[in-house]
Amino acid sequence: MDVILKGKYIIKCKIEAVTGLHIGEGNNSIEIGGIDNSVVKDAEGKPYIPGSSLKGKMRALMEFAEGKVKDDLMVVAVKKGDKPEICIHMCEDIDCPVCGLFGRNHGKHVTKEEFIRNPNAEGKDFSDAVIPTRLIVRDAKLIDSSITDEMKENLDLEWTEVKFENNIDRITSKATPRQSERVPAGAQFSAEFVVNRYEVDGSDDGQRYLSKFIKAMKLLEDDYLGGQGSRGNGKVKFVDIEIVYKDSSDYEKDSSDLKPIAKADSLDQLKLSTN
Repeated sequence: MDVILKGKYIIKCKIEAVTGLHIGEGNNSIEIGGIDNSVVKDAEGKPYIPGSSLKGKMRALMEFAEGKVKDDLMVVAVKKGDKPEICIHMCEDIDCPVCGLFGRNHGKHVTKEEFIRNPNAEGKDFSDAVIPTRLIVRDAKLIDSSITDEMKENLDLEWTEVKFENNIDRITSKATPRQSERVPAGAQFSAEFVVNRYEVDGSDDGQRYLSKFIKAMKLLEDDYLGGQGSRGNGKVKFVDIEIVYKDSSDYEKDSSDLKPIAKADSLDQLKLSTN
């Protein structure tokens, strides 16, 4: 397979929390008097959105939207004994919009359908369809000024709020209180995405995968990011969007004067121009 890098679409924007946002830190230990469910923070103690959280959620939404959530199209990523625990879409179709944008792994993979029939199935090697991942997702850093002094007066912690919830036993009505840390509504994060444009065996991507990425952004706006999304958390929107295209030749010269191919206050207003 011949793969040539034609250029890069660089998407810069802000991610705004429309409701409280909870992306957990994955620490199961609880200190006395501490919060049960903390958010992930950077080295400065400020909340941020990991690129892995953004990319993983967008991929999952695109798998559903592109009709890829089927037993014969899902591969077993994590298994527990003879049962598939976590399955994701991955295939060898070189034109697959999901694998083409988010990437596929080397090695052999067993579909969920095959695994259910035979947990010891050898699987199929997708290596011939593997190319460098088109989508790069940066960690989104908190814009400090987006959490105003007025907001801070009502926060429980320096950058975040604490939401109290109760788990109620349906028989005894006994309530078990739980505290969840959230980034407050109105907070903004500085985000950057890169969509690589390739020519694969003479076929130029053009704006195909950029358009698919914008579709993923729109799907995320109408879904949720992070945890507890069905209970009010995680609604986000993309604002102050700017897309710049850098041709591969631009990296050999001063590209500081490159003009955006698209610029908009929101996704609804975003219109792509050809390049």
